[in-house]
Amino acid sequence: METAAELSHQGILTLIPTLVVLVLAVTIRRPIEALIIGAVVGIVMLDGGDFVIVTAETTMRVLSDEDLIWVILVCGAMGSLIGLLIRTGALAAFVQFVTKRVKSRFSALMATWALGISLFVDDYLNSITAGAAMRKITDQYRVSREMLAYVIDSTAAPVSVIIPLSTWGVFFAKLLEENGLAAEGQGLWTYISGIPYMLYPWIAIFIIPLVAAGKFPLLGPMKKAEYRAREYGQSIPPGAEHVQAANETIVEKEGVKRNLWLFVLPLVGLVGFTIYYDMDFLPAVYATLALMTLAVIGLRILDHHDTFNTIIDGFKIMVEALAIIFAAYMLKDVNEQLGLTSYILELTTPFMTATTLPFIVFGVMGLIAFATGSSWGMFVIALPVIADLALSTGASIPLVIGATLSASTFGSHACLYADATVLTAQSCGTTSIQHALTQLPYAVVGALISLIGFAILA
Repeated sequence: METAAELSHQGILTLIPTLVVLVLAVTIRRPIEALIIGAVVGIVMLDGGDFVIVTAETTMRVLSDEDLIWVILVCGAMGSLIGLLIRTGALAAFVQFVTKRVKSRFSALMATWALGISLFVDDYLNSITAGAAMRKITDQYRVSREMLAYVIDSTAAPVSVIIPLSTWGVFFAKLLEENGLAAEGQGLWTYISGIPYMLYPWIAIFIIPLVAAGKFPLLGPMKKAEYRAREYGQSIPPGAEHVQAANETIVEKEGVKRNLWLFVLPLVGLVGFTIYYDMDFLPAVYATLALMTLAVIGLRILDHHDTFNTIIDGFKIMVEALAIIFAAYMLKDVNEQLGLTSYILELTTPFMTATTLPFIVFGVMGLIAFATGSSWGMFVIALPVIADLALSTGASIPLVIGATLSASTFGSHACLYADATVLTAQSCGTTSIQHALTQLPYAVVGALISLIGFAILA
């Protein structure tokens, strides 16, 4: 029998850094410190002799990661775009338009839900834009920022997964082809065949109207957050003042003429450019930001000094969120070196059959995605194993695809330090831990229902 030393992992010890992060994140409620400490613990496990040098090398390697660079550029550019929407009065025009049509707490939450669904091409677009657009509206109806963040996050990854014309659809369709689950050129159609079985995204999306209507009970910390907002009018949670302050560094220019089209057209353009550039969100953001900049200066809404100062200030708003995401990538890198995913797959593979595969894939991969915050990278490692098992056992390919995407969505939706969690919290004016802990009970309910569903369907 092979020992842990002979394998591509360190056995049960591979769990230690992630467990450290989870415990610290919940106890100190500061994700960046928890992530850094967890990453350092993992680095010491890898090379305790000179962990300072290894830490420096890991930092450099992570900073050169194309995925992280993409996240930094996209989020920074989106921050700049949101900044221009605020400064030019475009965001205020949208708020005015919606406010005239929203007459209740329920309609405010449903308007948020509908806006989130409409921004389906990328979960980052949803997370960053919807919070900025809706927080003043929901504040008027004493909705806690935690509830706002939950509604938005539930229409981020879940919607992007279910609608294949999205960055998620393109990424996973390519993975299906690369791993033999789809013929060349048929990845997207194979992906579409799994959409009816993507149980967790469907459940996450359709719990929201029930919660908004009061047909689904308030759970755990969310109950306290909603009581605070309803009884005392305190929508912003204590301890999140610095997040709200960062969001308010850019204000509407005094005397500017508000124009709703200046809000609508950039978002429509952003969706259109994303589709035009084969679902690559980065050039789409660049093109939209460039056209918005030219329009703002050309129409003399802002002078060029004000315009570029706003672009820089918008990028700055995202710095804290990006710092947390960087720390999460540090942990991800350490977990990859320790072989966390390989270890978990090795433990569970003997139990995977045609009937148990979807159930185990969702349960185990969902837990790994939740613990590591890696909703895409982990599946690059895991999908070859899952594909081999699916083909060799004769399992239903659409059902396995549904379970795999459900697991990835659960990780993005529920993880305390996932990209979507951090960005949604930032845009809604709450800390990522406050958002994650108030959302978690609903995510767990959705996961349990999904587990039962996969057990029945298999």
